[in-house]
Amino acid sequence: MTDTKEISKSPKLSDEQKKLAMAKNIRAALPIVGLVFIFILFNILTKGGMVSGLSLALSQVYVILIASMGVFFIMTMGGLDFSQGSIMGLASIAVCMASKSMSVPMAILCGILTGAVIGSINGFFHVVLKIKSFIVTICTMFLFRGLIKFLTSKAPVGGAAKLMDYDTMQLKLGVTIAVLIVGFVAFNFTRFGIDLKAIGAGELAAKFAGIRTDRMKFLIYVLSGAITGFAAFINVIKVGSVTSSGGNQLETQILIALVLGGMPISGGAKVRFMNIIVGSLLYIVLSSGLRIMGLDTQTMQLIQGIVFLVFVAVFADRQSIQVIK
Repeated sequence: MTDTKEISKSPKLSDEQKKLAMAKNIRAALPIVGLVFIFILFNILTKGGMVSGLSLALSQVYVILIASMGVFFIMTMGGLDFSQGSIMGLASIAVCMASKSMSVPMAILCGILTGAVIGSINGFFHVVLKIKSFIVTICTMFLFRGLIKFLTSKAPVGGAAKLMDYDTMQLKLGVTIAVLIVGFVAFNFTRFGIDLKAIGAGELAAKFAGIRTDRMKFLIYVLSGAITGFAAFINVIKVGSVTSSGGNQLETQILIALVLGGMPISGGAKVRFMNIIVGSLLYIVLSSGLRIMGLDTQTMQLIQGIVFLVFVAVFADRQSIQVIK
């Protein structure tokens, strides 16, 4: 009798597994479907304006694509980083100042080092002093935003004129693709990505598995800062200077972009590298479409907030979101 009952139950379990697998596939495809849908919708609403303004829209995506990768690594571990805008602003100032006294490659290196130093400060307070990542990075966001305003209080910080010679689509596209390829390979085909997902899925279990979690988390914050420091170079070459608003709200743009791309806020094994690309494109298409329609800033923020909440509701892992580190 027991065997008969077990056999009769097995098809039901199989059906449940199929439903779960189907739901998982739908959730994974939703950001891509959303990207195509929003692009077509805005193209209709703007009477072809999205297609004609595509090159302008894409010109804004390079910085977000590059800077999002560092935050992507942090969120994969289950952490958060709200200091990216301040890192971008200070690194941009470093690039501008260094470009006037040194070569452009050295200026880029200065931007990377500036980002890495700020990332190490975030990592120290989070990893060594055991303060939650979102608290640490909110504090450093305000701290370094104040420093940016101080450095730009008299006038914008200008860079060398030769910086703007690098503002070409070929360079920005080539550099962005190169950075994404390196990140994609490292995340999907090396121990690096495995360790990140393991820490996000369960830090204690990762420790028992032999992963040096504290060292890994510290290095990821340094790496994230360095990546944003490099993105500062792409940010600076557009206008050749930095104002007090340099990098302002970048952290919000990155967070929205990653969530729109299907990024689980709590990280772990469900994270996919495509979250960066799809999310960044979706955010830029949404923002550009609303701007082309002539909506004011308040209305744009309202619509973006509604879309963001919908995607959070769909992709938030309610069982593990409470363990954000």
